[in-house]
Parts: sequence; C-alpha cells; structure tokens
Amino acid sequence: MKILIDEMDDGWDEKLKELGFDAYSVKKLRVDGHKLRTDYSVINYAKENDMILVTRDTESGQACEENDLPYVLLDNNSIFKIVLEKLKNS
Repeated sequence: MKILIDEMDDGWDEKLKELGFDAYSVKKLRVDGHKLRTDYSVINYAKENDMILVTRDTESGQACEENDLPYVLLDNNSIFKIVLEKLKNS
C-alpha cells in the first residue's frame, strides 16, 4: 500500500516510513520536479500511482469519494471525534 501525504502534513511520510509504510509527501515530490500544484494534480497522481491520499482538504476528500479513490480525510469532524474520545477516556 502506497500512501500520499498532502502538503499540510509534510513530515508524516517520514514517520510512516519509519513504521514500514511506503509513504510519499506532496511537498517533497514537488521539490523533486513533479507538477503537483493543484488538488486535481495531487488526486490524479495518487490515482495513477495506486496511492491512498491522506489530506485535510475537504474538497480533495469529496473528489476522492465521488471517484471511488482511496483516501483518509482528517477534517474537523474526524479530529473532533478523536478529541472527544480522548476526553471520555481521561
């Protein structure tokens, strides 16, 4: 499983690699010369390379959903659920 980390969470790719995942960063791929300036380009890159997109961008998540592409959306609702769960367990 290959994972593409959207630019907002650059650095997570390195942490995931340390845990054995095949992870890449949009920001680092840009530095390497890949043209990934728009949401469309990022989503298309993930699709063409059979990757799961990890993003906080709700529109990117919706685009993945509409096109049956694998993704993990870290939107406010997801983050709130994590906070709520931690509060309940403390």
